[in-house]
Formats: sequence, structure tokens, C-alpha cells
Amino acid sequence: MTDNGHTAGGRGDEKLLTEHDSKNGVENSGDHTVSVTEPTQGSWGRAWEVDCKTYLVIVLMLLLCPVLPLYFYIACKGYEGDLLGPFLANVTGNETTSSKFVENIPGWSWNAVAIFAIWFAFQLVLSFLPDVLHYVLPIYVGGIQEGAVTPAGKVNKYNINGLQAWVITHALWFTFTYGLDLFSPTIIFDYFGPLFWVVNIVGYALAIFTFVKGHYFPTDPDDCKYTRNHLYDFMMGVEFNPRIAKWFDFKLFFNGRPGIIAWTLINLSFAAQQQKEFGYITNSMILLNVLQAIYVLDFFWNEAWYLKTLDICHDHFGWYLAWGDCVWLPYMYTLQGLYLAYVKVDLHIAAVVVIAILGVAGYYIFRAANHQKDHFRKLKDQSKIWGKSPEFIKCYYYSSDGVRHDSALLISGWWGVCRHSNYTGDLMGSLAYCLCCGFGHLLPYFYFIYMLLLLVSRIYRDEHRCRNKYGKFWAQYTQQVRYRLIPKIY
Repeated sequence: MTDNGHTAGGRGDEKLLTEHDSKNGVENSGDHTVSVTEPTQGSWGRAWEVDCKTYLVIVLMLLLCPVLPLYFYIACKGYEGDLLGPFLANVTGNETTSSKFVENIPGWSWNAVAIFAIWFAFQLVLSFLPDVLHYVLPIYVGGIQEGAVTPAGKVNKYNINGLQAWVITHALWFTFTYGLDLFSPTIIFDYFGPLFWVVNIVGYALAIFTFVKGHYFPTDPDDCKYTRNHLYDFMMGVEFNPRIAKWFDFKLFFNGRPGIIAWTLINLSFAAQQQKEFGYITNSMILLNVLQAIYVLDFFWNEAWYLKTLDICHDHFGWYLAWGDCVWLPYMYTLQGLYLAYVKVDLHIAAVVVIAILGVAGYYIFRAANHQKDHFRKLKDQSKIWGKSPEFIKCYYYSSDGVRHDSALLISGWWGVCRHSNYTGDLMGSLAYCLCCGFGHLLPYFYFIYMLLLLVSRIYRDEHRCRNKYGKFWAQYTQQVRYRLIPKIY
């Protein structure tokens, strides 16, 4: 299913009848209620109003999210991956266990500051370089690309060169560590704790800066959103596409680098620590590195596609993305690697095969679904999906400037199986990462739980947005594709 830019969410088999629908009229079609509302002009981005439930969730996230990465780090480092270890150490009042907890809180390190400063500056330079890979690899889409239409009707241009930056970074990593021996390959592991404080400072500073920028000198005032709740605006962002000068786009840079490029380097450093500590690298660590490297490389190979996803097309840039990109991504997405750096897990060969199949199958569904959507977006009714001409619903929506945009909702291929087949594949891959850690502790499975909650919440956010954006067309779509993630179940 495509909507000229973003992955739309939906519902299961409940009826689309809300207060909004009842005010605009509905009509019955068979056994289901079909909304006959017209698309709403320019109101399909982030919410304008904040209810009490949303406010409570925001407060809890601001309080709990910064604590969790630190807690899990201490649990891995000091308690061999025991999820309840740090908690029990403090509630039992045992002097020995409490002292152990304090000892494993990472300290401040100016070396960590220097490491991050060099890393950030290097990635910043790489982001401005013109892409040459799309000349060498014609099937790769790089260079200057256009994003989707914003709620205000704008179309931004982006310098797509993430794959080039990833290749250069990793080539230099292996050259400096194993070739020239300039620093140890365990350097990230060694400073992983102190780096936590550095990236937190950067994440909060970035969120504060973009909040102030959005109020006093926004890049595009027409694409800003303000509510009467400053905490919500700080959390979810005011500016849609904050930029400095022409090409430095905050969302593209911080969502894609330096965090995602660091992901594979962090895993490599964890593997190097295993070699140092255990004398060899376990098959679980190798499998985890391969599966997550596939995901990262896929992201950069399809970076132009990323311009049409939820993060770029609908999320404003606030604490949620600023802090999340700087802290949550490098610390929580690499949780399995951190766990395996401290806990030796050797998988049976049969387990390796099953997990590999699950991970590759999840990746295939994720990529195939997104490819079908992109293929259809480019060729429309001339495309072929599973060897057949595509089925789709012609529709349109309005941006806030009153301009009508024609689009289509795809109901063929994976998008006819369920509305979020790409999310289904993503969850399969997430579970495979966790299974690499065996069943000794619950801690590494937090990632799957988090991804499940994140993607389900995105479905409901998309449902609300698409209902406003497409009106009656969205109702038609949800009747033809009735399930969200798992056919016949959900």
C-alpha cells in the first residue's frame, strides 16, 4: 500500500465510526460502516491538541527512557545480564550488592568526549560529500533526491550518501584497528559506559536547541506545529524539517548518522571484546553481527526510500528523535551485542540455522513489502506485483495550502495480506536478534518487546492520520485489507 510517501497504518476488523466520522457522515455498505468523509486539508501530520493520556505517556517517557539504557548497561556489566540484579541490589539493602551497583555506574571520561567529538565531526564531513556510488552502481539510488510532500505542500531535497559514508567509515575502522594498530578494536566497548553521559548531553542539548529554533527562527514556519502544551512540543518537536543552510537536515542526519553507522561498529567492538575475554568469538555473536549488518546495510542501500517513511514524512524533530537518535538507538538497539560481550552463549547448530532462517525471512518480508510499494509508486498500473497487475484504490488528499494531491492505496502483494507486512517482517527480525542470546535471561528480549510496542503504537498513530488524510478512501482500504500484522489474528 502506498500513499505518495508514508507507510500507512490501520485497524483490524472494527468499524471506522468515531466522533469525527459521525460529524461528517457515514454510509452503510454491507455489514460494515464506510466513512464518507472527504480528506481533511493539511491536518494529517502531528496532533494539534494534547489529551491527558498523551501527556501522562510523555511524562513517563521523559522520566523512564533515560534511566533504562543505564540500568541495562549496569545489569550486563555488573550482574551478568540478570535483569533484576541491579534492582534487587538496591531494595534488599545488602551493603555488598549495593556497593557493587555503585561501582558499575560509569564515570566521566574526557577521552570519551574526544572520541565522540571526532566521530561526530567525521560523520558531519561525510554527510556533505557528494555521492559517487550511484555512478559506480547504477541500481543504487543516491545523490540529490526529493522527499515527500509535507503537510504545508513543500518538497525538500536531500543529499543521499549514507552508504558511501558507511563504506568509508568501516574501511577506515579496519585499517586503523587491524592494519595500522592505531587503537584497539575494543575501544567502543572500553568507553561504552562513559560515552553514555556524553551522548545524553548531546541529545538533550540538541532537543533544547531545536525547540528554541522552532519558536524563534524556524526553517519553514508553515510546517511548524505548536500546542498549548510546551512539554508536548519539546517532546514531539515543533519544526517538521529543521535545517541549517541548504543541505544540513537535522532529521536525515541524526536519524541515519551517526547512530546507525555506529551500530555495526559497536557490534564489531563487542565481538572484539569476546575474542579478548573468551579467546574466540561465539557463533551467537557472529550470527547477531551478520543479521544486524544486513539490516543496517539495507537501510543505507535504500536511504532514498527512507525519505518516504514515517520518521521523515510525519514526525517533527523534538526530544523524541533528538535524544532517541543520540542515546536510545546506539544503546538499546545494540543491547544483544552488549549482553553477549559479557555472557558467553554458544548456540547449537540447529538453533543457529532456525534463527538465521527467521531473521532472513523477516528481512525478506520487510524488504519485499517496501519494494512492492516503491515499485508501484514509480510505475503505478504499469507495475507487476507477484506477476500480476496491481490492485489499488485511487484517492487524493489536500496539503494545508489547499492543493489537491492525487495518490493511490495499494491492495496487492504483501499490502493485500495485511496493512503492515513490513512491520511483521521487522518484528521477525527483531525476535531473531534476541534469540541469538539464548534463554538464560530476559534482558536481551527487551528489544523485541520495545519494537512490538513501538510498531503497534505507530499503527494506531497512522490510522488516525490516514483517516484524516484520506477520509472515505481510507475506509474503503481498511475494508479490503482487514488485518494489521498477522492475517486472521491481528
